[in-house]
Amino acid sequence: MREIVLDTETTGLDPLNGDRLVEIGCVEMVNRITTGNVFHVYINPERDMPQEAFNVHGLSGEFLADKPKFAEVADEFLAFIGNDTLVIHNAAFDIGFLNAELDRAGRPVIARDRVVDTLALARRKHPGGPNSLDVLMNRYGIDASRRVKHGALLDSELLAEVYSELLGGRQAMLVGLVEEESAAPRLVAATVAAARQRPVPLPPRLTAEEVQAHAAFIEGIGDKAIWNTYRAVEPEPGAAA
Repeated sequence: MREIVLDTETTGLDPLNGDRLVEIGCVEMVNRITTGNVFHVYINPERDMPQEAFNVHGLSGEFLADKPKFAEVADEFLAFIGNDTLVIHNAAFDIGFLNAELDRAGRPVIARDRVVDTLALARRKHPGGPNSLDVLMNRYGIDASRRVKHGALLDSELLAEVYSELLGGRQAMLVGLVEEESAAPRLVAATVAAARQRPVPLPPRLTAEEVQAHAAFIEGIGDKAIWNTYRAVEPEPGAAA
């Protein structure tokens, strides 16, 4: 199962009021495990950068001036996300900006029903408390020391860790691995099974005389002796273990 963890940075809070995308970061997950395959791009917003937004992500108008416009990267972005599920924190915000840009570029917009909102997941799992990305990282012991400022790719990488924890952490990732229909898990199982086979059987620990003495002892106890239950499966002296 392929999922795309996604985050954006913008010039403000409202795409219907002239605010634009300035960065997109995507991280690919397969069976809830990151693959290392990412999509990352800075975007020229074709407008100024408000100081409030610059304070959040540190992307200046000068830095973005020579970056591609959204329409120039739209097809590459759509090819990367394909038709797979998008995992986003506070998804309404990012999807609102992405769809405004896609519509402006004449591309198909993203359907809301293909999006998993980790904020909604967190609110169900931790009702009554704050559930920002920073709070969730602290709650799950995820190292946030790299997050000096917001960045779309870094935040996507951190969100992928949070998402795994929201779904059960390492246990959920192991379940995802078991559910994978590729040959890799079967290969691992076969390798482990082969490693457990002894190349040379262990030598028997009992001598013939010891086995005969034990049999005589059991016969002396009588038919109700519990050892009679196991005698049928006892190995003969010299048999492979």
